[in-house]
Amino acid sequence: MADLRMLFLKLGFADAKTLLNSGNVLFSADRRSDATLEKLFETETEKKFKVKAEFFVRTTDEMSAIVAANPFPREAKSDPGRLHVVFLKDDVGAKDVSTIQSANKGPESIKRGMKCVYVYYPDGAGESKLRLPWLGTGRNWNTILKLVALLG
Repeated sequence: MADLRMLFLKLGFADAKTLLNSGNVLFSADRRSDATLEKLFETETEKKFKVKAEFFVRTTDEMSAIVAANPFPREAKSDPGRLHVVFLKDDVGAKDVSTIQSANKGPESIKRGMKCVYVYYPDGAGESKLRLPWLGTGRNWNTILKLVALLG
C-alpha cells in the first residue's frame, strides 16, 4: 500500500492516502473523467509494478450516494461484514441482475446500484458459490463506511 500511495504521489496526487491494506486510495483530482483516471492508474501500475490491475474511481458524492441507496439497510446494520458492494466499470441492467439472482441456488441476495451491485452473503463470501459475471472489485460494508468517513 505504501508503494501504491507513492505512485499516486509521483503522479501528482499530493494528498493521496490509503486505507489499511484494502487496495483503496483516496485523493483529490482535477476535472478528468473517471475513465481517464482509471486508465492512467492502470497504465502506470502496470509500468511500475508489472501487474495488470483494474481501477474503479468514484467521487465523494458517488460514494455517499452508494451508501444512501443501499438496498440492504437491515443487513448493513446487523451484519455489515457480509454485505458487499462490487464496483463495476458500467451500470448493469435490471434483467442481468434478475437473471443472476434467479439462477443462484444459494442464499445470497443481489441488487443493482450505480455502477455497482450490492451483494448480501448471509453465510459469508468465502463460502459462497455465487459467481458474478461482471469484472469488478468488492468491498464489505465496513470498508465502504470507513472510506466515506475518510472522504468527509
